[in-house]
Amino acid sequence: MKIIMAVSGAVLVLYLFAHMVGNLKIFVGAADFDHYAHWLRELGAPVLPHQWGLWMVRIGLTVAVIAHIVSATMLTIRARKARPVKYAHRPKVQGSYAARTMRWGGVIILLFVIYHILDLTTGTVHPDFAEGEVYNNVVADFAPERWYVTLFYVVSVVAVGFHLRHGIWSALRTLGQQSARGQRVARAVALVISLVLTAGFLSVPFAVTTGLVG
Repeated sequence: MKIIMAVSGAVLVLYLFAHMVGNLKIFVGAADFDHYAHWLRELGAPVLPHQWGLWMVRIGLTVAVIAHIVSATMLTIRARKARPVKYAHRPKVQGSYAARTMRWGGVIILLFVIYHILDLTTGTVHPDFAEGEVYNNVVADFAPERWYVTLFYVVSVVAVGFHLRHGIWSALRTLGQQSARGQRVARAVALVISLVLTAGFLSVPFAVTTGLVG
């Protein structure tokens, strides 16, 4: 279960990097950003029909998410069954904030992913959504008057950062980084990756809200 959780998490981290790089194209301009969104729908062309490549990616990500959640749930259940009787007195242990909030962070991330899809993919909850106008949809979504959407996005991305910091370190330990030096390297790698992804994703809403992009 730990290996499944680590591998599925690695797949999701790779996707986050690809998604972040795509998001940053908004700083190049509306034409390039919209062209990138159109290119995603033609992924695999001419071998694959319109949007087939994109749907293959979506299905793969869905499988990875389900595998990640199921393995995490099963590991939690196993841990509880291993100690059916609670401690009479459980002393506080040293641990990062991320480690103590992995489960709640995972719930926040899942809710955010659902909202994000309904907002900028299907346009269901986006008041000014226009099919194919990705640049304008993002700008309208993070407009100053919609500060609550930006706030929710910021909280969710920060939760992703904490989740990644502990999750990547834990995954690297599972996959073999068990020595003291290996754990130090794993912590450093996890911190750098989580900071880069958090900063990259937050740069877009901050740029729109402050008027740098619009």
